[in-house]
Amino acid sequence: MSAGGGAVVLSVEGLRAAYGRAQILFGVDLALRRGEVAALMGRNGAGKTTTLKAVMGLVPPTGGTVVFEGRDVTGWEPFRIARLGLGYVPEERRIFTDLTVFENLEVGRRPLADGQAPWTPERLFSIFPNLAEMRARRASAMSGGEQQMLTIARTLMGNPRAVLLDEPSEGLAPVIVEQMAEAVLRMKGEGIAVLLSEQNLSFASAVADRAYVIEKGAVRYEGTTAELEVRSEVREAYLTV
Repeated sequence: MSAGGGAVVLSVEGLRAAYGRAQILFGVDLALRRGEVAALMGRNGAGKTTTLKAVMGLVPPTGGTVVFEGRDVTGWEPFRIARLGLGYVPEERRIFTDLTVFENLEVGRRPLADGQAPWTPERLFSIFPNLAEMRARRASAMSGGEQQMLTIARTLMGNPRAVLLDEPSEGLAPVIVEQMAEAVLRMKGEGIAVLLSEQNLSFASAVADRAYVIEKGAVRYEGTTAELEVRSEVREAYLTV
């Protein structure tokens, strides 16, 4: 397993996980380096979301190791992992619908880690101009794409060093997908490592440096997104429906 040059922020080796007696992950290996975007790609049910949840401690691993910022966090509770600087954006969004956009952002605020420029609502509004226009609006009155942006922005208010992003483009209008891609690239530009699960190869190619392809709970392919675009046999075997 290789993450290329640069400091490795997140290292996952032999990760196994199950829901009850149903084994879902069978030894997932991947790595993420600082300021890099990596895509975890695969069909529905391949194990993408479970991988992110197991890394974050939301699904207890049954084997393997998760090392974040040089610390073995395997099996830690999610809040402890989050406090180390690993953010998580779930597919379901899970915003506070009774709170305004601004209030949702304030809920996510956490103390700043050493050497980081703090994320503020104004900085985030420069990335998500849609949110700036509705800062006083209740989250329940937002579209699905706007709620997705708010979830990412709220996560960034915690000043993470790395972010796990689950299916960021799924079900969104093309114009919102473009804004989402811009946001991911801005995060990368700020030095944040991003691991995103994704089915949309076009979106992944626009934002990710490397891709892991997962099928039946194990990584079947690793390479750059440019390489994946020309490897039709890999796409046909593991990505096409």
